[in-house]
Amino acid sequence: MEKVWLKHYDYFVPESIRYPRVPLYQLLEMTCVKYDENVATIFFDQKLTYGELRDQVRRLATALRGMGVQKGDRVAVMLPNSPQFIISYYGVLEAGATVVNISPLHVERELEYEFNDSGSETLIYLDLFDARIQAVKDKTPLKRLIASSITDYMETPAPPNVEKGPGVYYLKEIIGEAEPEVPEVEIDPEEDLAALQYTGGTTGLPKGVMLTHFNLVANATQCMFWAKEFTERGKDVYLDVIPFFHSYGQTVGMNTAIANAATMILIPQFEINMMLQVIQKYRPNFFPGVPTLYVAILNHPDALSYGVDKIRLCNSGSAPIPVEVIRKFSRISGGIFAEGYGLSEASPVTHSNPVFGLKKVGSIGIPFPDTEAKIVDVETGKTELGFNEPGELIIRGPQVMKGYWNKPEETADTLRDGWLYTGDIATMDEDGYFYIVDRKKDMIIAGGFNIYPREVDEVLYEHPKVQEAVTVGVPDEYRGETVKVFIVLKPGCECTEEEIISFCRERLAPYKVPRMVEFRPELPKTMVGKILRRALREEEMAKRKEQEKD
Repeated sequence: MEKVWLKHYDYFVPESIRYPRVPLYQLLEMTCVKYDENVATIFFDQKLTYGELRDQVRRLATALRGMGVQKGDRVAVMLPNSPQFIISYYGVLEAGATVVNISPLHVERELEYEFNDSGSETLIYLDLFDARIQAVKDKTPLKRLIASSITDYMETPAPPNVEKGPGVYYLKEIIGEAEPEVPEVEIDPEEDLAALQYTGGTTGLPKGVMLTHFNLVANATQCMFWAKEFTERGKDVYLDVIPFFHSYGQTVGMNTAIANAATMILIPQFEINMMLQVIQKYRPNFFPGVPTLYVAILNHPDALSYGVDKIRLCNSGSAPIPVEVIRKFSRISGGIFAEGYGLSEASPVTHSNPVFGLKKVGSIGIPFPDTEAKIVDVETGKTELGFNEPGELIIRGPQVMKGYWNKPEETADTLRDGWLYTGDIATMDEDGYFYIVDRKKDMIIAGGFNIYPREVDEVLYEHPKVQEAVTVGVPDEYRGETVKVFIVLKPGCECTEEEIISFCRERLAPYKVPRMVEFRPELPKTMVGKILRRALREEEMAKRKEQEKD
């Protein structure tokens, strides 16, 4: 099928652009050539310039090399949005190592798995998470713990609440003691890994998405070109609430901002009143968000009085956003609202509605420059379909991952003949605009977070009273989707909804914990005994439609 979307690139970006063949940390170095005195971060009113940020990054890289971190080593980073996240991320890269982004929301079983799977021997983390780290440390390859306090870059810093000892360090202290001269490490941008980004798998266990330096540089460059007519290098202010440990926040909120010499307002945890106060004080002009954030603003009675209408560009990603939310937010913001699409395996952004030109509400837009996309049949994945015919969305471009860490079979299943098979069911219209209509995978997206039902299922099956269980995503006005579980109890057992939720709360990150529990005498199954997860989801969707009619 011809690239019909190319006619819209006049308003968007050229079909092809040039990408720097450099290590990812060079984005910061290149920005500092001209903008070293610009404010890079604002964190609880404390500011760091780009020159100061680079100095901290270089010192950390030197410290890591001095500890024995070598090229290609995996260094886990478990931090919220903060200056120390950016310093750690870029410091690890400049030391020649690979960043393993770890969600601060993970519970012990999740941490243990990702530390072991990645082979991380070094962890940079917030002292608030120390109890969880100590609980799993001896079951993992971890040799070096570098603790940070949330106050490290505030007006009155306090040392981390972690006892120092062999293999335990304070982040701010080792940075202060190191020299800013980093031993040069030779990086091949197209081969060497910059990040391992964990995402779900068909086995229920997360997979490490291998993203090269070039993948991430290319995607940041694509994002810059997407908004090139709307932004001005060195003058933009980003409102960064989306977490940097998430692929969307990593690329759109951090790497693109640094490449653009923008000021990043860092918010470590979403709280609506704090976010509105920051908007009022610093007047950000770019807000990369997720549907949950936009819904929260819409539901706040005084949002307009805080200057939300002054935000010039809003981008929504990570999860499908209801059409009505887009319309309502566009009315109150006064700026441009553009929905896009991506996935961790593509660094993550592949599509977006143009900033200027034709925008279609409900569409994920058109492919980024140098990104090819097409719809193929679900059964074989080989036959390209016509306009408005639903099939699997597949993608090819410079941002597509190298593969899954130590998972050759799953890599081969997802990357075929140079194409990334997304697992999402989509259509393309006559103008070349794409629409996500369903997910081939069973993944749930709640509040912008990916939740893989099998992982919740496995926890439920650990409960002594549960005989059978299955997890599905059901529509939720605030989170987009929420987690519902269907359970068959063992004969003679009684159990409550709260008992199931409490059990899961101890074993899963908060956003994965079921919000709804339904007990049933039996679950629908195929002839060979496989539980029909999709049938339950369709049943829930039908119920919701009936309720809306009433």
